[in-house]
Amino acid sequence: MKMFYSNESHFLVNNVKNIIEAQDIKVFIKNEFAQGAIGEISAFDSWPELWVFDDSDFDHAVEIVKSSQAVIQAVDWTCKNCSETNDASFEICWNCQRGNS
Repeated sequence: MKMFYSNESHFLVNNVKNIIEAQDIKVFIKNEFAQGAIGEISAFDSWPELWVFDDSDFDHAVEIVKSSQAVIQAVDWTCKNCSETNDASFEICWNCQRGNS
């Protein structure tokens, strides 16, 4: 067993766990309830950790985490129908509801 991800946020750890398990990799969370022990142990030692059961899945799990956290550099676009500028996250124009194509 190897640890491949840790974060102070339980939400983010569980989100990564779900992403990894969707790829049929068996993982478990260690220190899931350790935050109540802060003071007896250091804050960093209480962070939840994701571990793979099978060491052969370690590299694949790390790659999945890296790709899921990569920042996608998208640019704003101008609608060909109405010439309105739209945020890169929009798939359709907010003004005329035409697609970005």
